[in-house]
Amino acid sequence: MRICFVAARTEEAQRARESLVRRYGQVPLARAELIVALGGDGFMLETLHTHMDAGLPIYGMNLGTVGFLLNSYREEGLIERIAAAMPVDLHPLRMRAERMAGDMVESLGINEVSVFRETRQAAHLAIDIDGVCRMPQLICDGVLVATPAGSTAYNLSAHGPIIPLGAQLLALTPISAFRPRRWRGALLPSSTRFRIRVLDPDKRPVSAVADYTEVRDVRAVDVWEDRGLSFRLLFDPEHNLEERILKEQFIP
Repeated sequence: MRICFVAARTEEAQRARESLVRRYGQVPLARAELIVALGGDGFMLETLHTHMDAGLPIYGMNLGTVGFLLNSYREEGLIERIAAAMPVDLHPLRMRAERMAGDMVESLGINEVSVFRETRQAAHLAIDIDGVCRMPQLICDGVLVATPAGSTAYNLSAHGPIIPLGAQLLALTPISAFRPRRWRGALLPSSTRFRIRVLDPDKRPVSAVADYTEVRDVRAVDVWEDRGLSFRLLFDPEHNLEERILKEQFIP
C-alpha cells in the first residue's frame, strides 16, 4: 500500500510520522494511494483543503484534542485497519463573499461558513433562501451554515442541531441572536442557496469565514453545497462517523 504520511507541526505528531514512515515506508503524494494524516481536527481540515486536488482518500489518526474527524492513534496494524475502514464522502460548502470594495472572494467550508460582527456593535443581517427573503432583519453576533459533518463543531456550540450524515440537510444557526430573540435557526435541504446580506456594512462591519479562510468587510455572502466536490475520509468500523454523530445527540 503506497501511503503518503502528513503530520501537524507538533512534536508528538512529527515523532509519530517518523516512526510510521520507518515502519510502513513513504511515497510522494503523486504516487500515493492514500494519505494518512496525523494531528487533530484542525489539521484534518487543513489536509483536506491542501490536498483536495489529489483526489485521494484520507485516513486520519488523532494526535490532537477532540479528533472527531479522525481515528484513534495506534501504530500497529495500520495496513489492516485501512483495509477494513469504512469510507465517508463529504461535500463542502462553497462561499462567495462580496467585499465592500466590490471584489469577490471564493472559498470552501467543510465544516461551516460563518458570518461575524467585526466590532462591538451587533451585526444587522438579512437572509435570503433560494432568492426569497425569509429573515428581513436579524440582529446578532453572526450566523452560520453548517454541514452534517460540521454540525457537531461550532454549530453545536451555538446551540444548533446535530445533523445525521446522509440526511441531505444543512443547518442555519444564529450566533447570539438579539432580535428576533426566540429564533433558533432552521434546517434546510442541502440544495438550498443562502444569501446573507449585511444591512449596515459601514457602521456595522462584518466578516465571513469558511473553515479558516476569513474575508473582512463583506457586503453579502452566498453559500451553497458544492455537489461537484467530495472528500473521502476513512474510518475504523468502531469509529464510524455516522455512529459518532448519532451518539452526540444522546450525550447529556
